[in-house]
Amino acid sequence: MRRIALAEAAVLIEGETGTGKELAARAIHYLGSRAGHPFVPINCGALAENIVESELFGHRRGAFTDAKSEAAGLIGEADGGTLFLDEVDALPAKAQAALLRFLQDKTFRPVGGGPLKQANLRIVAACNANLEQLAQSRHFRNDLFYRLSVLRLRMPSLRERDSDVLELARAFLARLNHQYHTQPPRQLHPDFLEFMYQYSWPGNIRELENVIQREFFMCAPEEIWIRLPEETESSSGGEGESAEGMPFKAAKANAIAEFELRYVSRLLQQTSGNITHAARLAGQDRSAFNKLVRKHHLSHSDFQAMQNVD
Repeated sequence: MRRIALAEAAVLIEGETGTGKELAARAIHYLGSRAGHPFVPINCGALAENIVESELFGHRRGAFTDAKSEAAGLIGEADGGTLFLDEVDALPAKAQAALLRFLQDKTFRPVGGGPLKQANLRIVAACNANLEQLAQSRHFRNDLFYRLSVLRLRMPSLRERDSDVLELARAFLARLNHQYHTQPPRQLHPDFLEFMYQYSWPGNIRELENVIQREFFMCAPEEIWIRLPEETESSSGGEGESAEGMPFKAAKANAIAEFELRYVSRLLQQTSGNITHAARLAGQDRSAFNKLVRKHHLSHSDFQAMQNVD
């Protein structure tokens, strides 16, 4: 990123959702010579097709029904700085052609006509698909792909950076401890540390941050530990029956049942069999949690007995 920041050419950042593509784009901008000028992000996938060109190039008053005043457009706002086009593959064909024309001569005409305008800016685009393959299959303009991908940066998934998981988790937790003035500061439970390295994190860094944030508010007072939603359970590394050769629904049900049993057992052990306290830690009402206890043929008295033995 530091080397790319020193250049002025267009950049294409590729990577799965949640890998930090916009953070990389911001780093490239603020490490470069344009740091004192605007960084303007736009999510191309969130724009309706009929307003994309107006958002990019601006419009004149009366250019269309809702154009009650003149607008500079994002390219005009980013003049001197960087325009970040997230989900660039979502641009409709007409907007792709207009963007290509701007990249070729650095001039554009607002929607509704008027004189040509110039803008001196850097384009950084991002895509969570393979833009080169989309261009080859004619789902994206081939000539625009080459204009956008002079420099390319791939953001690796979190499962490819497992050595970063603990550092990131601690950073997110430290930020929350500081923001909410938590005393004593909450720590990561050893069970959570073990889980972090076993789980594949399909949502990448964003998913890790969301899990840490959720557990910060829902966990016991002093430690962040594992309490995950159902969608992550099948990847949590259970020790029960192997999913190999099983139908998807059966494998998913088996993984969920294993997780529920481990999770409920740990909570009951932690609370010495106190259903009310365990339900509170789980973020559920008492009756819903008690159904899970009965479902897995557990008895809170067994955990009371274990505590007495200890």
